[in-house]
Amino acid sequence: CQTTTYTDCACFIHLIFYHHHSSSLKTQRRKRKMEIGFLGLGIMGKAMAMNLLKHGFKVTVWNRTLSKCDELVEHGASMGETPAQVIKKCKYTIAMLSDPCAALSVVFDDKDGVLEQICEGKGYIDMSTVDAETSLKINQAITGKGGRFVEGPVSGSKKPAEDGQLIILAAGDKSLFDETVPAFDVLGKKSFYLGQVGNGAKMKLVVNMVMGSMMNAFSEGLVLADKSGLSSDTLLDILDLGAMTNPMFKGKGPSMNKSSYPPAFPLKHQQKDMRLALALGDENAVSMPVAAAANEAFKKARSMGLGDLDFSAVIEAVKFSRE
Repeated sequence: CQTTTYTDCACFIHLIFYHHHSSSLKTQRRKRKMEIGFLGLGIMGKAMAMNLLKHGFKVTVWNRTLSKCDELVEHGASMGETPAQVIKKCKYTIAMLSDPCAALSVVFDDKDGVLEQICEGKGYIDMSTVDAETSLKINQAITGKGGRFVEGPVSGSKKPAEDGQLIILAAGDKSLFDETVPAFDVLGKKSFYLGQVGNGAKMKLVVNMVMGSMMNAFSEGLVLADKSGLSSDTLLDILDLGAMTNPMFKGKGPSMNKSSYPPAFPLKHQQKDMRLALALGDENAVSMPVAAAANEAFKKARSMGLGDLDFSAVIEAVKFSRE
């Protein structure tokens, strides 16, 4: 600015501000125009759909138990009575379902499934945690009807879903991914595009396998400290100050020490993901003894009736084995 006039500098700054403001307005307009269908309003789906509503998206929701749609409708969502109705109304539809069986059922249901209305111009994004084979089967069915498909499983549980801080592991149709980035930016803090369909599912299983194995080692550490006459609260402080510090230990540890397991990520879903990850290991001839042992602990916890509690309730299986 030393070699130009004050007016020139002011104009330059004004242009920068105008460009930023104009880009922001364009983003807001894209959100207002983009109508998103949302299938599945469990712990994760409900929080994700609510975030879309709060950020100006028009959202049409469906859940197998339709009464679960009521709260979203109170906040401005529309409701579809079937997945087919949602697909018919919306250009883009996101699914967040409990397991591969549910993901396949919603797509292939003879009367009211996604395939009844999917067609050219429609995009389907499945954010459920499933195996690669399930994703490939859904992709083939969607594209066979002229639609576009992206798998987008997420890393994160209830609180990150509520805060829009999920990590999205997407793969599939790149043009559909690019078009839905405004929605992904609301749902998550980072979106990865991983290439061909199947890669997102595989990455999510690897991530959850590591998480489940860590939770088991953490549980054993808490129980071992307690049984050795040490303070498990002090153990949490020590872990938080060292190289092993992480949000999972910090967030879950205090409630685990109180034997409280409010479900942010249900244990039955973690065990399902461990099972699918082990199958992926078999497919690729990868030895996974740590993950296999962790899976057995989650299975034991499920047999104890803990499946609907948070996956941190696996510590109860560790306690049981030491009694």
